[in-house]
Amino acid sequence: MPNGAITRFARRVQGHESGRGRAAGIYGTVITGAIIDTAGGHGSTTWLVIAVAITLLVYWVAEQYAELLGEHTEHGHLPSWAQVRAAFRTTWPMLASCLVPLAGLVLARLFGASDAQAAVVGLVLAVLQLVHHGWAVGRQVELHGKSLLGVTAVAAGIGVVMILLKELVLLHLH
Repeated sequence: MPNGAITRFARRVQGHESGRGRAAGIYGTVITGAIIDTAGGHGSTTWLVIAVAITLLVYWVAEQYAELLGEHTEHGHLPSWAQVRAAFRTTWPMLASCLVPLAGLVLARLFGASDAQAAVVGLVLAVLQLVHHGWAVGRQVELHGKSLLGVTAVAAGIGVVMILLKELVLLHLH
């Protein structure tokens, strides 16, 4: 096995590049963006950061609880502590995915942006993070050209739809 393949395999075993870990990062980024999109500008930046962190923590634990119970009780037993730890370690990117958008949001606020402006910075960073996830997945499976552009565009589209839905809700339903 060439050295690059060994390195990629080691990362997958550790959960850094596993499909499940990457999916968790995408899911966490969407949740982060949705919360910032919905609640941003309607309160203080501090409360927005707390809301994102707590919501992601609850989603992360709930998803792992459901996955572990569904996966293991099907075979008539509960998961071991080692399996629980491995599942949480693999899906850690769901929780970690909020770090870049929230850091941008806080820094924008510290540099004088209003709460609403800081929320826009956080939202833009979440959308850019989604684009990065799409591109990274495409590169990981060695896509090029239109295929790489397509998978990246889908990720960007998710972010754009999230923003458009906010505008729809704010403008037409309130």
